[in-house]
This record gives sequence, structure tokens and C-alpha cells, in this order.
Amino acid sequence: MRSPTKYSVLAWLLGIPFSYLTLGFLNNFYSSLFEILLLAILVHSFTSLFIHYLIGRARLDFRSNPVEAWIAIALFTGIAVFLGVLVNMASRFPTQFDMTFYSVEQKALIYFFAGLAVSFPASHWTLAWIRQKNIRSTRLFSFVDGHLGGLLLAALFFLVYFHLSSIFNQPIFRFDDIFFDTDSELWRWRFATEYYQDYYERTVHPYVLIIVRPLVWVISLFLKGNTLYATFALLALTGALCVYLVWYFVKETTRGWLYALLIASLFGASTSQLMFGSLIETYGFLGAAALIFIVLLLKDKPLYALVITGLAAFGITVSNIAQTFIAHLVVKRDIKQLIKYGLIVGALVVPLNLLSGYIYPDTHPYFWDLSPLQYEEKNVFPINIQRANYLARVVFLHSVVAPEPLLLKEDIPFLKVWMFRASMKKAPMQIASYETWFDSSVAFLWVVLILLGAALFLKNFSKQDQRFSFVFILTILFYFVLHLRYGRDVFLYSSNWTYAIILTLALAWRELSEKRWFQISLLAFIVLLLANNSRLILIMHTASYLPLR
Repeated sequence: MRSPTKYSVLAWLLGIPFSYLTLGFLNNFYSSLFEILLLAILVHSFTSLFIHYLIGRARLDFRSNPVEAWIAIALFTGIAVFLGVLVNMASRFPTQFDMTFYSVEQKALIYFFAGLAVSFPASHWTLAWIRQKNIRSTRLFSFVDGHLGGLLLAALFFLVYFHLSSIFNQPIFRFDDIFFDTDSELWRWRFATEYYQDYYERTVHPYVLIIVRPLVWVISLFLKGNTLYATFALLALTGALCVYLVWYFVKETTRGWLYALLIASLFGASTSQLMFGSLIETYGFLGAAALIFIVLLLKDKPLYALVITGLAAFGITVSNIAQTFIAHLVVKRDIKQLIKYGLIVGALVVPLNLLSGYIYPDTHPYFWDLSPLQYEEKNVFPINIQRANYLARVVFLHSVVAPEPLLLKEDIPFLKVWMFRASMKKAPMQIASYETWFDSSVAFLWVVLILLGAALFLKNFSKQDQRFSFVFILTILFYFVLHLRYGRDVFLYSSNWTYAIILTLALAWRELSEKRWFQISLLAFIVLLLANNSRLILIMHTASYLPLR
């Protein structure tokens, strides 16, 4: 057996901070010293092996295309710095965030370091075994190697979303409507506790519990049954999955791995994705269902896969089945198959709703009971020019570039942080706005990018296959029309259209995707976007700090 190389030692050393923070987190659930020792060996052995692989892969990438490799490194570094800024920001609000939650207990430190020591020869022996077994020829290795950029990007954004989720979904935020009209208190109870009943008695989420709660339970098995942090992890994993799916779609349609990284980063850093990849609600799951459906169509997967995804979309929120019909019709252009798809989905939604009611009795009325819809009238508003104007600003600007949010002091002890407030209780309609030179400049640059995309789309209208572009445009129009009437803070629904806007632009910009100036411009814009959107998170911290002191 060969002796450890300098890269083995370097990988082992570089993995220590990550392993320490991971073990610090797990130490909250695994308190036995033997468990800490075993976990330290497993976590750090895997971390060392993966970093060793990354070093080798980075060397190859720098040899083949050093400029693109440097741009990718700069992108990953920018997101990592963004995460560090968020952690430092949160540490200023001790009632919301305690860094010791990620620290290994003093009594367990010796076992942690013993695990690190054992992991060095363990990872070296494992590496030798991997080389002997030629694991590079396996499907798993081929998948990881071929999708490494998207997986790494998703992992980074998972850490960002999990950090935010573990702060703004804590039980101390014991009211709904605090952030963007979300029902986070309700969904925390429904997903993470035995109290699963919908106290709003809404029928529009007919069997969301049999979709989400089993996933929470599976994750909780790794956290000693803690369903609260399992819910946080599921939210962050769903948000990370959306980032990966955007990366995958762009990579498959443009064949540019770096361009796919940049577009997926733009999506992951958008206001909507930062919020709904983190806050307990249903909208992050809806965004994931929509993206899964799009990727299934892209890869021409069989009908049963489309049906399963469509059933999930309907079960989470009934209106979201519409975008699957739009996508199916425009991409497949097969009326018979669309009818077949609709009939199968229609035949299964009733038994699934009955099954959900059987497993979770009295959770809410069945979706065919229309009487509870009268309570939705408080969310229905008249159509007028002002609402259309404000809605357009939320859809095309605020969903990506965060403005200075509204801070509303109303009927709960917390300041409400909203983007848009419909006219209620004789109060005028309000909308967040760009107040500083910096956020105004970032918004202006985003408008320039939108206009560039629109010009390129029109230029290539008849030269390229525009089916997916039409899907995204029709999806945006569908939700725009819907929310002309419905919604108090329409930003709440932004997961339904943000991916569509960014993918529409990604397809429009593709003729520039290999241009170095455009890649660097996108990188610079993403860095500015991260800096701008971090201010929204700071305002969320600050606005909720006073009631928690």
C-alpha cells in the first residue's frame, strides 16, 4: 500500500473545520461519547476522501481550462463568503442564533479529536480500496463526476438555506404572517409536531401531509427523532434541489457547465429562493415539483413519472396542477396524451385525499367541499391599474433583487416584514421600494439583463426551439393573472414564477453563454446580488429582535 500523499494530508487538514461544525451540530442530538467518536471517524473520513477527490478534479480542470476554473472558484468563494457574512450577522442577535449550537461539547472534544486521528488511516485505506476496486467505473462515481458542479453548488446553498431556516422558523416566532404573509407557525405545527390540523380549515392543500411528513420522519431518524430540525433540513434540501435542477436544465439545454453554474447561482441567490428555500411554507415544495416536471419533460420520461409529479403538485396546492398542464401541452404537443394525463391525475386525487384524511383525521375538509372557500374572500381584491403595476414590480424585480421591505406594526407583537400589502382595513396599498443607491443600481442592472434577454429572444424567435421558453412565459402569465385578484402579499407566491423568469432568460442569453465577458458580468452581478439580498436578511433579524429581547 502506498504511503499517504501530500494531498491526503492536505485533504485531512482542510476537512477539520467542516467536520467540527458538523459534529457540533450532531452533538445536540448524539450525546454519547462513543457516538461522537464513531461519528467523527465516519464524517471526517468521508470529508477527507471527498476533498482529496476535489483536489484531483480541480487540478484537471485548471489544466484543461484555467480561466473557467478560476471563474468557478470565484463563484464558490463568493457564496461561501456570503454564508460567512450571514453567520457573523446572525451572531449579533443572540436571541435568534447561538453559535455554540455548532460547537462540540468540551467533554466530547477528546473523542472528537480521537476520531479525527483514526479517520486519517481509515480514509487512506479506503482510498486504496477504491483504487483497487476501480470505483471510477461505477454509475455512482460517474454521476457525481458528471454533475459535480451542480452538486457542489446545491450543497453550498443548502448550508445557506439551513442556516436561515434554523433561525427564522424557531418556535419563538409564534405567529403567522410575520415574514411575507407566510403561515410558518401553522406549517411548523403541521410538519414538525403531532398537531397537524389546519386551523384555517383550507381545502387547497388536499394531501400535503402525506407528501411532506414522511420525508420529515425519514430525516428525523438521523437526528434522534427531532422533527423540528428535520423539517429545517427538509426545507433546505428542497431549496438545494431546486438549485441543482436549474443547473441541470441549463447544462442539458446549453451544454455549458460554467454557464449552468452561473444561472443556478443567480437563481439560488434570488430573493424568492433565499426566503422560500428557508421559511416553513408549501411554496418551496411547489417550486421543486414544477422544476422536476420540467426536467422530466426535458428528458422525455414516461407518463407515470409525469403523473406522480403532477399528483404531488396538486396535493401540495391544487392550483399548481395548472402549470403541469401548460408544460405538458406546450412541450409534448400531444392532446391525447394530455387528456390521458389529466384523467389519470383526476382519478387518483380523490383516493389520495381520502388516504390523507384516514392517516391524519380531521386535518381539514376534503377538497371537494367548497364551503371553506368563503373564508378565502379576505385574500381576494379588485383588479386595478395600481395592483397590476405593483404586482409586475414584485414579479420581475423584487423576486430576484430584494428592495427595502415594508415594516408593518399591526395585530401581532412582531413587526411584519412584507414586500407588498394589498389594500386592507381602509389602509392604502403599499409596496417595498429601492431606497439606496446600491439596491437601485443592482435593480437597474437586473432590468438591463432582462431587456437583453428580451432582445435576444425576439432576435432568435424563429431560429431556435422555443417550447420551454413558451412554457415559462405562459406560467408567468398564468400566475400574474391569478394574483391580480388573489393575495395580500403576492411575494408569498414568488416560487411559482422565479424559476420560470430565470430559465426564460437563461435560454434567451444562451448565444452569449460562451462569451467570457458575459460570464464575468454574470459573476459580478451575482456577487452584487448576494451583497444586496443580505440586507433583507439583516432587516429580518433587526425587525424581529426587539420582541425577542
